[in-house]
Amino acid sequence: MSTNTPPIYPTTPAPQPVSLAQAFWYWLKLGFISFGGPAGQIAIMHHDLVEKKRWISDQRFLHALNYCMVLPGPEAQQLATYIGWLMHRTWGGIVAGGLFVLPSFFILTGLAWIYMAYGSVPAVAGVLYGIKPAVVAIVMFAAYRIGLRTLKNRVLWSIAVLAFLAIFVFKLDFPLIIVSAGLIGYLGGKYFPLYFKVGGGHGPVAGSLGPALIDDHTPAPAHAVFSWASLWRVALTGLGLWLVAMGGLMVAYGWHGAYTQMGWFFTKAALLTFGGAYAVLPYVYQGAVEHYHWLTAPQMIDGLALGETTPGPLIMVVTFVGFVGGWVNEVFGAGATVASAFAAAGIVTFFTFLPSFVFILLGGPFIETTHGKLKFTAPLSAITAAVVGVIVNLAVFFAYHVMWPQGLDAGVEWVALLLALAAVLAIFRFKIGVIPVILVSGLLGMCLKLASI
Repeated sequence: MSTNTPPIYPTTPAPQPVSLAQAFWYWLKLGFISFGGPAGQIAIMHHDLVEKKRWISDQRFLHALNYCMVLPGPEAQQLATYIGWLMHRTWGGIVAGGLFVLPSFFILTGLAWIYMAYGSVPAVAGVLYGIKPAVVAIVMFAAYRIGLRTLKNRVLWSIAVLAFLAIFVFKLDFPLIIVSAGLIGYLGGKYFPLYFKVGGGHGPVAGSLGPALIDDHTPAPAHAVFSWASLWRVALTGLGLWLVAMGGLMVAYGWHGAYTQMGWFFTKAALLTFGGAYAVLPYVYQGAVEHYHWLTAPQMIDGLALGETTPGPLIMVVTFVGFVGGWVNEVFGAGATVASAFAAAGIVTFFTFLPSFVFILLGGPFIETTHGKLKFTAPLSAITAAVVGVIVNLAVFFAYHVMWPQGLDAGVEWVALLLALAAVLAIFRFKIGVIPVILVSGLLGMCLKLASI
């Protein structure tokens, strides 16, 4: 059968059209339940939108996901933006992507306030002590989940291993790794296409579930048809928003002001780091901790731990970074520490996510012209494989800082190691969810800390 032949479905009826108002309530719900980092959030969306609601087919979902994996920024939030845009035009994308972030923003800033105000309280410190080892296990599980979906043959496995060695051993920049993987995918798709096909031999899920609203062979809607006029309109709008925001900060606080530097740094983080949150975090750590000193290394890991306990994209840890940086710098004065912190959190979040919306609205129409074309999907498949290796590197990075907090010479933190092993066993062997593991780990840490007083 030709690969261009529309699939033959069972007698399952097609789903009814979905209005923007109906979609709004789903995206709002997703914003509150999207736990588990990128892997968990993508799994939730796949279950809801592909398998249950059938808003989009498996192949179209994976094609959009591969594009989002290539982009700098949080791939799960970008995927929600992409699907929202595809279904309901620009406002659909803004609603989907915005609601993916807003609940997490308010929850995380509240937790950050508790952390800064009461973090030295033994019970709170104990909870964070217990959660950190669980974070190591969660990052490992994220690499496993994405790898399970992506690494379907020895070629893709080799790309993942080479990416890990490139960043862990040779300290190569991630953009270089991404470009190299894309080039390998392009040449591989041309000369060895069998190894770079999207789907890895599992076949489209939608074929067993019935037709989707946006099916494998559904033509792109009118707003998703590529045009140069639309591309320039989106690009100029995005650039204009950035210039207004950055210009306002420069006028108010000067170039060297804390808020202005936060806007500039997190613009670079959004544009120059690829592979989603797990790949971005080492870059953010280097800048926020080592260069600008907005927070300490332990605070950075605490922020990641809090980020793992809240819904929304894991890159929301930058909101925590901004909050702590604003708290420390007291831009509004000593009597307005909390206000300074909340303002910094808002600034950091805005500059981190603005490019994500622009990339989706800018590139979506072009990507819609490429689904099913191997010469475009093969580089995306190779890049996704490389991202797996980078996530493994991040797991090693966090494991080192959690289990050897004082360095290798000081010896291993045995309690942290045992907690991490227990979390690995719970997640991998007994299939316990991320949230129960975090809650139990935090409770154990609190008990251990209180018992040592």
